[in-house]
Amino acid sequence: MSKQRNQADDQNRNGLKSKAIDARANYEETLRQAGYIPRQQATQDDYDRIGFMSGLEVHQQLLTHKKLFCNCPAGLFHASDDYDAELIRHMRPTLSELGEYDGTALMEFKTRKNIVYRVKHQTTCTYEVDDTPPFPLNRQALDIAIRISLLSKLNIVGEVHITRKQYLDGSIPTGFQRTAIIGVEGEIPLKNKKIRLIQLSLEEDSCREISDIGHYRTYKTDRLGMPLIETVTYPEMVNPDEVKEACDYIRFLNRSTGLVRTGIGAGREDVNVSCRGGHRVEIKGVAHTRWIPELTHNEAFRQWSLLLLRDKLRQRVKKESWKIAHKRLNFFDFKFDYEPLVSARDLKHRIVAVNLPEFRGLLSHFTQPRQCFINELSDRLKVIACIKKPNMVTSEDLCPVVHADEWQRIAQAFNANENDAQLIFWGPEEDDATALETIEERCLMAFDGIPGETRKSFPDGTTIFERVLPGADRMYPDTDSAPISLSDEYIEQLRGELPREVIERYHQMLEWGIPEDTYTYIFKKNLFGLIEKIVTDLNYSPRFVGTFIGHVLKRVEGQYGPSAGFGYNRVYDLMKYLADNNLHRALARRMMAVVYQHPSMDFESVLTTIGFKRLTHAELLGRIPFLSKKFDEICFVDSPGNRVNWIMGQLQASALGNIPLADMKTEIEKLTA
Repeated sequence: MSKQRNQADDQNRNGLKSKAIDARANYEETLRQAGYIPRQQATQDDYDRIGFMSGLEVHQQLLTHKKLFCNCPAGLFHASDDYDAELIRHMRPTLSELGEYDGTALMEFKTRKNIVYRVKHQTTCTYEVDDTPPFPLNRQALDIAIRISLLSKLNIVGEVHITRKQYLDGSIPTGFQRTAIIGVEGEIPLKNKKIRLIQLSLEEDSCREISDIGHYRTYKTDRLGMPLIETVTYPEMVNPDEVKEACDYIRFLNRSTGLVRTGIGAGREDVNVSCRGGHRVEIKGVAHTRWIPELTHNEAFRQWSLLLLRDKLRQRVKKESWKIAHKRLNFFDFKFDYEPLVSARDLKHRIVAVNLPEFRGLLSHFTQPRQCFINELSDRLKVIACIKKPNMVTSEDLCPVVHADEWQRIAQAFNANENDAQLIFWGPEEDDATALETIEERCLMAFDGIPGETRKSFPDGTTIFERVLPGADRMYPDTDSAPISLSDEYIEQLRGELPREVIERYHQMLEWGIPEDTYTYIFKKNLFGLIEKIVTDLNYSPRFVGTFIGHVLKRVEGQYGPSAGFGYNRVYDLMKYLADNNLHRALARRMMAVVYQHPSMDFESVLTTIGFKRLTHAELLGRIPFLSKKFDEICFVDSPGNRVNWIMGQLQASALGNIPLADMKTEIEKLTA
């Protein structure tokens, strides 16, 4: 009996191994069929082949004292465990004026989420829960939005009309966001082309999400209602690098005014991506522009691969006749040793098997790097049915955890044919119906190609399902807010106060000879004005100042992290101190780290800290004869070059800041000739 059991176990292991090889081989084959290549190897021809297309929605918080429609302070944040009250709300879809339900509202209703808002009285009032009418629009925010619209070459509207835009994910307690279009039809210049802008809107920011676990989603309300602008481009970017370049330009343009907030969460972008024959998919809340190339590359190929899956599926079966079947499993009837399945048994969760007709080879179909169609199903189970991961195993897992003979028994229970695929999911019984509906719905979508949806981004360039795209008719007039007329005189006054355009600053730095690898940091931190001021007031070389800020200051910031009390004008003070005291500019490199860490320290103390001693040229050069004699005593190979270099090495630390090193080398060459 023991021998027979061992043989059976060996057969199971062999079956398990062969199943893994089949799924992995299928994944690799569909990756090849989709023509996927790593982004670093992709060319414009590759993107033209799949019809890559992308547009942007760039959001930027404005630097105002108050929120957009109330008098609560803006920019005052608190810790997630620091709050005075909690509010709980639930999503209830209602018919629109056209007698239709919004798809996002229906999806959110299915989740049966409890939306929890943590409220701090210092940053929140009754307006934000729709118990108080809106205050007049924050005119400081309107002023900033118009300035940025003018810089973006947008046509300013004659009258600002405030509208309500449905916000159905729970991140705004009222279920809508007040927003107003400020400018339309503008453009931004890239290196090789111009990108047209659709509009710039002024709107309220949403809550900050703290957690989303099971049927509970929790938000902080401190950010809610803060003034925010949204710049929307046409979908005219034709490769991932163009998308990043356009996004960087918009963010640099916003920062060039000095009137927007910076830091984590102050700027966020939604990236819209499609391929030829695909559908617009929105990647939400991308926190770093450096993520954009990988995200857009992978999303375009994900859609291209899903179109390939669609074509395969249509060749096998008609959508109209396709339907899943399911059976509840008794854990003890099977040899499940996968830990999450064992835990499901202990939690008394339902374990359900599902048969997917004609889906063999499609569950392991490539979608993204390290992901396949299985993930499309698993992600939706987590979001819509609220079943945390891992929530599913399939007959085509790339790393199998259920033995092949168990899958064979499950297939036989369904009387499945050889082209069917099977999966098992588990979760609380009350989530079963939603889970089954979600699985069937996503598989039916595969017949049509690409579902319109929003997706959440990850640093590795992959995305997961977040929610369905909201309906097109999600905006309607806000009857609580009167229109605001904008006079030509007011607009022209603001136009006269605009800073230099980013593209002009870019060309100026090129002309100055500042290295291009410093530009991103300089624009990101809005330090062009500081460079200009140092060059104009103190007569420093622009190349030196730009290089110092873009290389030395950036390195110091990266090495020591945020410094309380440090302001970038402290760099100006440092340069002025060196100029006023006839100290060489090279000393700034040694001083910068101390100045950054201790911004209130006076510069004389900084010099003492770094061990600097003031010496006259005569005192420095007077050491050369002694050092030349010393070189004669210790050298084995004498040559003019060796002598000069050795003496330079001995005097360099003392010379730095007292005399230019090039001048000292010249003097050494004269005195040792």
